[in-house]
Amino acid sequence: MRKKTMQIGNRIFDVADSTYIMGILNVTPDSFSDGGQYNHTDAALRHTEKMIAEGADLIDIGGESTRPGYKKITDDEEIERTAGIIELIKDRFDIPVSIDTYKSKVASAALQAGADMVNDIWGLKYDKALAKVISGAQAACCLMHNRRETAYGDFMEDVKTDLRETLAIAGNAGIAEDKIILDPGVGFAKTYENNLEIIRRLGELEELGFPLLLGTSQKSVIGFALDLPVGERLEGTLATTVLGVLAGCAFVRVHDVRENKRAIQMTKAILEGGRHSGEMAGDTKKNVPLSCGENREET
Repeated sequence: MRKKTMQIGNRIFDVADSTYIMGILNVTPDSFSDGGQYNHTDAALRHTEKMIAEGADLIDIGGESTRPGYKKITDDEEIERTAGIIELIKDRFDIPVSIDTYKSKVASAALQAGADMVNDIWGLKYDKALAKVISGAQAACCLMHNRRETAYGDFMEDVKTDLRETLAIAGNAGIAEDKIILDPGVGFAKTYENNLEIIRRLGELEELGFPLLLGTSQKSVIGFALDLPVGERLEGTLATTVLGVLAGCAFVRVHDVRENKRAIQMTKAILEGGRHSGEMAGDTKKNVPLSCGENREET
C-alpha cells in the first residue's frame, strides 16, 4: 500500500485522495504546444503567476522539447534556459518547482537553483548518474515509462515490468520511496492504440504502490482521436483528466490550468457528494432539489 502523503519542497501532498495540477512552463523555442511563448524571462514569470492564480499546485519547467523530431541541445544550453528562471520563480512565488530533464548535469544545476523535483521522461534509464543526483539532493522525482522501441508482448504487463526496473534503479541509488511518482508515459514509445489502452487501464498501475502522474495535455493521442490540431485539444485533455481522477491519479500535468482544475473539482464533487466542493459566490441553491420539473435551476 502506497503512502498517503509525500513532500515536494515545503508542501505536503495528499496523494491518496487528491488530484493536483502540475502546470507546464516550457522555456523552449520549439515545444509542440507552446514553443517560443515563454522562453523570455518576463513572459515566463507572467505565465507562472497566471498558472498559480488559476490553481496550479506545482510548476514543471522544461528547457528542451521532447516532441517528435525534436532537436537535442547541449547540457549547458539547457541549464542556461532553466536555472535562472527557477531561481526567479522560487524567489517570487511559494510553489514547488520541478525540472523536466533526463540529464544529470541539468538536474544538478536545477536543484542547486532551487528546484524541488526532477521529472525524468526516461525513468532513470538514459543517464545513469541521474539517480544519484536525485538521491543526494533528497529531491522528489517523477519517473516516466519510456523505452526505445514499441515491441510489446503483453502491453500492460511489459509497462509494469519496465516501471519496476526503474523503481529498482531508484532504490539502489537510495531514493526514498516516499519521494517517487510514476508516470505511465502517454505519447512515449507507444502506438495510438497503446496510448488509449494505458489511459483506459490506469487503475491497474496502482498495484505498483506509488502515486501516479498523468500527462496527456494536448498530445497527439487526443489529436488522432478527435482529428484536431494542437490548439483545439482542450476538451480531449479534460476527458483524460477526468479519467485520471477516476483512476486515482495524484497529479495531472497540463497546459490549461484553470479548465483542468475545474474538471477535477467537478469530478471530485460528484465522487464525494460535494464534501469538498467550494460554494460559488451568491449560490444559495446548493441544497435545492433539481429535477426536470418546476425546481429546475437552469436551462
